Amino acid sequence: MTDTAQAILIGTLACGILDATAATIQAATLGLKPQRVWQTVASGLIGPRAFESGWATGILGLALHFFISFVLATIYVLASRRLPFLVDRPFLAGALYGIAVYLIMNHIVLPLSRRAKRPFSPHFAITQLVIHIFIVGWSIALSARYLLH
Repeated sequence: MTDTAQAILIGTLACGILDATAATIQAATLGLKPQRVWQTVASGLIGPRAFESGWATGILGLALHFFISFVLATIYVLASRRLPFLVDRPFLAGALYGIAVYLIMNHIVLPLSRRAKRPFSPHFAITQLVIHIFIVGWSIALSARYLLH
């Protein structure tokens, strides 16, 4: 396996596992069960009926989560082959990437999805931004740094 493929794989797994853990913990603080978290992700694709199928759609949501992690890791790793800054400065580049991912997900992807719209919560937004910087951005950037530098 090439270094690029390894960086994508490790970035996907690190981002996917850590972000899934953060999402599950954050939901638990609101009294939500893990199944509901992943059904919510699936609802972005299939709409409200995601909540009618138990763990079948929960597993779909978890698979979608890891697919998104794969796409994010792939974009970063491939970009880092042309932009050495992404590998040379992983904490700064990863933080900036996490912010960009947060903005794109919340202002483009989620509004275009079939997921039910929620009222804005400053506390939830700040928590999500922090998670995207430290978990999504840094896990992918540090994976790229470790395997490509």
